[in-house]
Amino acid sequence: MTRTALPIPAPTHANRISRLALLAGIAALLGGCASFSPDGGVGTAQTIAFSELNKDVVKIGDDASAGSAKARVDKLMKAPLTADSAVQIALLNNRGLQAAFNELGIAEAQMVAASLPPNPRFGISKLSGRFEIEIERQVAGSLLALATLPARAEIARDRFGAAQLRAAEAVLKLAAETRRQYYRAVAANAQAAFFQEAKASSDAASELFKRLGESGGINKLNQAREFAFDAELGAQLAQARLQQRQERERLVRQLGLWGDDLRFKLPGTLPALPPLKTVKAVEAEALRKRIDVQVARAELDLLAKSLGLTQATRFVNDIDLLGRRTYDRGRSVLADGDVEREAKRSRTLELEIEIPLYDFGQSRVVQAEQTYMQAANKLAEKAVNVRSEAREAYTAYRGSHEIARQYQSNVLPLRKIIQDEALLQYNGMLIDVTQLIVDARGRILSNVAAINARRDVWIAHTDFKHAIIGGGLGAGGGAVVASAGGGGDAPAH
Repeated sequence: MTRTALPIPAPTHANRISRLALLAGIAALLGGCASFSPDGGVGTAQTIAFSELNKDVVKIGDDASAGSAKARVDKLMKAPLTADSAVQIALLNNRGLQAAFNELGIAEAQMVAASLPPNPRFGISKLSGRFEIEIERQVAGSLLALATLPARAEIARDRFGAAQLRAAEAVLKLAAETRRQYYRAVAANAQAAFFQEAKASSDAASELFKRLGESGGINKLNQAREFAFDAELGAQLAQARLQQRQERERLVRQLGLWGDDLRFKLPGTLPALPPLKTVKAVEAEALRKRIDVQVARAELDLLAKSLGLTQATRFVNDIDLLGRRTYDRGRSVLADGDVEREAKRSRTLELEIEIPLYDFGQSRVVQAEQTYMQAANKLAEKAVNVRSEAREAYTAYRGSHEIARQYQSNVLPLRKIIQDEALLQYNGMLIDVTQLIVDARGRILSNVAAINARRDVWIAHTDFKHAIIGGGLGAGGGAVVASAGGGGDAPAH
């Protein structure tokens, strides 16, 4: 494209060049200059956090807010953490969330900047010689930016609204990840405590077998079996303690803790199973509440408005209005030797337009249209995925709840009966130590699986809730610490 300057006859009155200032004032009225919000734009995130999570969210921007948040965190950490208190600590103390709020502040600053009229450009030049001097003053401004200011301001407000929804999504995501990690950490505590108790029982049995072996009351084969299993159980305990430390550190990162705050306490067992709820219209509720769907819709509306602006300005990219005032002063020497002085003032208005000789805007329009269709297809895909995720999360929640109840109601009671009866038969010399160890080993594995099943219920419960409101689905309950392999037997417990 080329730019062409069209001179306009100068106004007769010198003050007419100040009409640019008047146009800027009109643009300010048309655009409705935005201002910074007192809460930094986090009001949407705070509302959603309170309504969906019953939790508070603050943006830490000064010493007072930082001190208040720290005081609340310290108060919550005096007692053993619950899932709810862990989530509240993360929302107050996680620096990644504060960085998301800073990103929201940047978006708000961009919105305010986009709502302001374009700045005029002022220039002054001076050209002097031996007998003459020329001073030129000019002011220029973009008429196209001025004319499109209301549309651009509206787009900027919509873009800021989408940024507010993304900040709310970050809140929900952090809450979901913290709650999942809390249950993993507590389950690791429960497994470590269980293996510690089992190891204590095994150590006592090994000491008894050692004495019986010394007195000849038991053969070396059975004695070796008990010693081998005790050693393998020690390895499983070490593995459970390693998992316990790892899960705790992952929770620490979610909570944003360091220093003396690392001495927080976690319960040793998971809470009882939550009541199973039957939820109707899961898909419709997910489509209505999911934050990521709302973000996608907002971005699609934003692209639609941007496409309209692109269509409106496809033939002209820029129009500049230039006002120039020139002062010329010169001297000339006459034949008689006298010096004659002369001065001349002139005023000019120029309209500078970019003419599309090579590109009539088709490329920009096609790019905008394809960008819009891409967003529309992604929104349609997300709507399909959200429905499926909601169904999958609900299925996982119900299935894991049924599995945990099976362990709690059937498997563990039967394992206890088997071990008690096996111990009675062993004392009556009806079975040997091999069968006793095998039955005890089965009970240990069942207890570990029951702990994992209860953990998975709480994680599935979290996944289901956030499949409805947003925040992302989890990756499941995690790896089982104890395994059935290894050829070892379990101690009595």
